[in-house]
Amino acid sequence: MSAVKMLGIVLIVAGGLGLLYGGFTYTQDTHEAKLGPIELSIKDKKTVNVPIWAGVGAIVAGAVLLVVRSK
Repeated sequence: MSAVKMLGIVLIVAGGLGLLYGGFTYTQDTHEAKLGPIELSIKDKKTVNVPIWAGVGAIVAGAVLLVVRSK
């Protein structure tokens, strides 16, 4: 399987997941202070939203890569 076909498949899967879930959340750890043996830290939750046009665009781009390279 060529790299272009694999990229096309990855784009289609990523676009489908982007449309299905609409975004993802991750936790960012920030260390604010160390006072001797005591360490104070903050865990901040961040959310990244994936726009609908980005998911559809990834699916279309992946399909184009698969169709163009198969000819």
